[in-house]
Amino acid sequence: MNLEKVVFGFFIVLAFTLNFGFFLGEMDNPQYHQVYELFVVVVVNLIATVLKLGDRTQIGAILLSTSLVADLELISAAIYWTVVVHITESGLTPDVTATIVSLSGGALMANIVSVIMVVSETLMLRR
Repeated sequence: MNLEKVVFGFFIVLAFTLNFGFFLGEMDNPQYHQVYELFVVVVVNLIATVLKLGDRTQIGAILLSTSLVADLELISAAIYWTVVVHITESGLTPDVTATIVSLSGGALMANIVSVIMVVSETLMLRR
């Protein structure tokens, strides 16, 4: 067993599951979506992105691009949340919450593609 691949797979799957946990629930109800969970999702996605930087294969490049897409959407959601709550002080309205959850949904799709690619690559490996 390769410890590096275990850590790599762990962070990819953890990013996917945390993102799914944040996305789950009524889309416009802020009670279902916690700011701390979004923060953890952003941090774990950034760690997963850093782990993908060393892979120089074609699949590694696509994995990195999916991770960058997820990072971009999650950071956009976090910035939007911060601006709305702390700068405009308008609070989490259903429209704002739906926008934040939509951005995390886009990141979730990128994470799904990433997990499918990792599983496919693992299944194609020979011993």
